[in-house]
Amino acid sequence: MLSSMLRAVEVNIHIMRAFVKLRKMIASNTELARKLYALEKKYYSQFKIVFDAIKQLMEPPQKTRKRIGFLREKEK
Repeated sequence: MLSSMLRAVEVNIHIMRAFVKLRKMIASNTELARKLYALEKKYYSQFKIVFDAIKQLMEPPQKTRKRIGFLREKEK
């Protein structure tokens, strides 16, 4: 059961990495972005979830992440 959960996490990480690569590619290629918006207009109702995920990945990060874990007294 643990191995199947770990496999699911691994697959999820690969999917997120693919979306991040897509965001970087779109940000660097304006023609590709234009074509994506044209596709979005044509097929928006069918692929709303996909387009929303891509839009969210295209936006720059809102804020920096907090450090995970415990802090020592000196780090607080």
